[in-house]
Amino acid sequence: MADAEVGLLAGIGQRFLDFCERFGGHFRQRTRTVETSVQHYVRGLLQAETKNMERMEEAMPEADHQALQHMVSESAWSERAVLEQVAQDANRLLGGHADSALLIDESGCPKKGTRSVGVARQWCGQLGKVENCQVGVFAALSRGPEVTLIDGRWFLPEGWTRDPARGQAAGIPVAQRGFQRKTDLALAMIVHARQQGIGFAWVGFDGFYGSDPGFLRALDDRGEVFVGDVHKDQRIYLEDPRPLVPPAKTVHGRPPTRLQAQTSAVRIDRWTQQQPATAWQPVTLRQGTKGALRVEILHRRVWLWDGHEPQARQWRLIVRREIDDPTEIK
Repeated sequence: MADAEVGLLAGIGQRFLDFCERFGGHFRQRTRTVETSVQHYVRGLLQAETKNMERMEEAMPEADHQALQHMVSESAWSERAVLEQVAQDANRLLGGHADSALLIDESGCPKKGTRSVGVARQWCGQLGKVENCQVGVFAALSRGPEVTLIDGRWFLPEGWTRDPARGQAAGIPVAQRGFQRKTDLALAMIVHARQQGIGFAWVGFDGFYGSDPGFLRALDDRGEVFVGDVHKDQRIYLEDPRPLVPPAKTVHGRPPTRLQAQTSAVRIDRWTQQQPATAWQPVTLRQGTKGALRVEILHRRVWLWDGHEPQARQWRLIVRREIDDPTEIK
């Protein structure tokens, strides 16, 4: 190997050690440290084609798979502290700008057994079907094309939260064994990011989260700017529904108590189909490798009402369709 190549590899190795050292304090105790195992684990993730402890040991003869397993599952270090440092490092690079965003999404990890925390037959996005898997909800900080994960929470299906013995056997902390919806986990991460001082201008999420009225209203109440997909059967009001309790029609019987909308709602897809060609405005989203990416946009202020609140919420509806394929609508 040439001297130049040796020098390059040495430089890369030193930068890797410097990177690990930034997090070293989270893996040291008074008389113990698992820093070496952490370095081996990170190297294994980079070098091993299959990401399990045995394959990592094969990729790095100096590593020991039992030590790696002990570091991950038994040694006393706080994954929360590590994640919070990752979030702060990411914030220095990506946060604090007008186009900084916090993106919420979930991911499934297929599993064969029954012991892994939260494993159950549930929707697995990675496979595109219901399968035995774990599901996590994640938050990523982004700016333009650059993005990195800064938080994540495991989702516990109700089958787990109703079985204390199973949670105990899996080592789930008592405080985390209660049932939380995925949108609850998402909101908790958004709140935690704000508490950490993470600088994002808006929150983005897909139609699963956009279809939860409580989640949207919680963000609105906190003053968050959000952009969420909604499903095509989402019902909107084109005028303020002004919910009120109607007067009693007779003097007999119980008087009405439930709020009723004073205008009619319409499905988004049906409203979209009714719009004339002149209502669609061409917009350039960005410049791509093959030129400008252009779409057509419908934009209107609409009201959403959950049937319970005394006032409907007025938000912006943006409908996007592809110019080359007008049937592709989001």
